[in-house]
Amino acid sequence: MDIFQFLDGHGIAYERHDHPAVFTCEEANRLVPPLPAAKTKNLFIRNKKGKRHFLVVVGHEKSVDMKALSKVLQAGGLSFGSPRRLHKYLGVDPGAVSLLGLVNDMAGAVELIVDQELWKEKAVQCHPLVNTSTLVVPKEGLERFLAATGHRASLLEVPGRSESCTE
Repeated sequence: MDIFQFLDGHGIAYERHDHPAVFTCEEANRLVPPLPAAKTKNLFIRNKKGKRHFLVVVGHEKSVDMKALSKVLQAGGLSFGSPRRLHKYLGVDPGAVSLLGLVNDMAGAVELIVDQELWKEKAVQCHPLVNTSTLVVPKEGLERFLAATGHRASLLEVPGRSESCTE
């Protein structure tokens, strides 16, 4: 799926910013120019039985408490999905996880969880299925994207731990 064709075809506005590949918060802070949108952290996780898959999107500074999140979602034993599962469900590789990957989840198998604090932002930063670009997408564009892909965001107060990504 060509994400740019999809976004353009659905009238979803975005600003594209190309940069070297980034895999960590430190690299993103160093290599991605300051952009007028909230930075995000995207976690692809699954329950212990592998029957439920979640994409959890929070502000980049939040460190998610997986044990507490497991209770909130009523999904026992949350863990990160393997690279194979990530590619199967979102069509991306590690380092490029983004809510835009939901364009590849045509079966609607991935549940989208968005931190309610992040949802208050006017725009967010998203990888366009690769980690060599960052898009600034306004909230209205995200809403249009979710409608076009048949996904619904569950807005939750995602439980956090005290440590954060401050590199």
